[in-house]
Amino acid sequence: MNLSELNLNDLDFSNITDWPVAARTFVIILIAAAVLGLGYWFDIKDQQLRFDQAQSKENELKAELETKARKAANLEAYEEQLEEMRQSFGAMLRQLPNKTEVADLLVDVSQTGLASGLEFDLFKPQGEIPREFYAELPISIKVRGTYHEFGTFVSGVAALPRIVTVHDITIQPAAKDAVSDELSMELTAKTYRYLDEGEEAAK
Repeated sequence: MNLSELNLNDLDFSNITDWPVAARTFVIILIAAAVLGLGYWFDIKDQQLRFDQAQSKENELKAELETKARKAANLEAYEEQLEEMRQSFGAMLRQLPNKTEVADLLVDVSQTGLASGLEFDLFKPQGEIPREFYAELPISIKVRGTYHEFGTFVSGVAALPRIVTVHDITIQPAAKDAVSDELSMELTAKTYRYLDEGEEAAK
């Protein structure tokens, strides 16, 4: 007997052992398929999801490992670069005047202007402006002279052993009715002072 000749009304569901072999085989296959389907739905599907997540995590860890391996390979070069930066930073700090040197530096700036042939109309140090680890000291300057003398002055300030920067430069004729080449230059020169530990703590 095959399944096409089988009539469901002829089957006794209370006595499956008397069913024809084809019917029993079909039911066994059907039950096995249902068990496999339920097993996949309740167990294998979750395992597949966890596997995909683990695979994704593995790829992330591999990429992270490669990045760290490259950094480790360049660690010696990074350390050398860091040491160079420390030395450069230390050299820059040594160019910042301390409290006792600020007055001398102000004299140096004014002497540089006079040596350049300029006449000072204003030389006024402003109040210190505290920053993260240093203090900024702006100086308002107004001088009279020629373009050449202005250039000599700015070059001389840049050549000072301590750091002095020049900002907000304005150049105009010294007098509106003047026929000479004399010009007036206004600028703000800034020098910087390293804060000692006590000052940093107080700030």
